[in-house]
Amino acid sequence: MKVALLAELGFPRRQNGQDKAMTTDPSVPPEPPLPESSSRGMPPDPVGTPGEYLVKPESAVKFTRAAALWSALITGFVILIVLLVFIMQNTDSAAIHFFGWEWNLPVGVAILLAAVCGGLLTVAVGTARIVQLRRAAKKNLKAQPPSLG
Repeated sequence: MKVALLAELGFPRRQNGQDKAMTTDPSVPPEPPLPESSSRGMPPDPVGTPGEYLVKPESAVKFTRAAALWSALITGFVILIVLLVFIMQNTDSAAIHFFGWEWNLPVGVAILLAAVCGGLLTVAVGTARIVQLRRAAKKNLKAQPPSLG
């Protein structure tokens, strides 16, 4: 059992007498070598054809929070560059009228401000809904009888 475990881990198997040590029973034939499997002891799929059986490499890098952070930063910078190009190309002045107030802003800045205000409104409505759902969940949790356990 120990020998099979060492062979599975990749250590070479020694034949009887190969290491110049005395053996207890020289008439015992050497054990045949185990067939090597590329999937850590799992046999290949019997219905698969040769070439279809691919093993995921063990050294593959997993997706981490740092990778997500870098992806988000790069995406944010790309969006920022696109917005800056949009604002730079739309510098014509436009008159904005709102509840009796009047402003003169470049078109690009006015559209950007409208988009930011829309995003803030969406965040406010979403936050109110989350608070509402949390209160309802707490009320339902308190209304349940205590569990026996």
